[in-house]
Amino acid sequence: MIAPPADVGVEEVVANLVLWLKLVIEAIGALVIGFGMILASLRFARGSFPPTARDFTDARLTLARFLAIALEFQLGADILSTAVAPSWDAIGKLAAIAIIRTALNYFLSREMQEEHSGASTP
Repeated sequence: MIAPPADVGVEEVVANLVLWLKLVIEAIGALVIGFGMILASLRFARGSFPPTARDFTDARLTLARFLAIALEFQLGADILSTAVAPSWDAIGKLAAIAIIRTALNYFLSREMQEEHSGASTP
């Protein structure tokens, strides 16, 4: 007869692996934000002499792209942590975080599309 996973300790191992994976994904999201800040800062500094609106827009769009992907990583990490120990409180917090991050991502994407379509027209 096969022993239940709880008796063998498999559930604890899986929970720990998921929490480590969550930590790695959060770190990747933070690194993406940091890299995006550095790249946007470089583009902004490079375009500041002489300053032009196009260079400023390029720096903003660069940062927006990195923030959008970092938000996806952070949301994925939050989903992982809730999947391990789902309580109604954790599910409610995840729902609130998901709504906020999805709204932020939507507005960032919309702004990037507007800037891109505005830049392509003469």
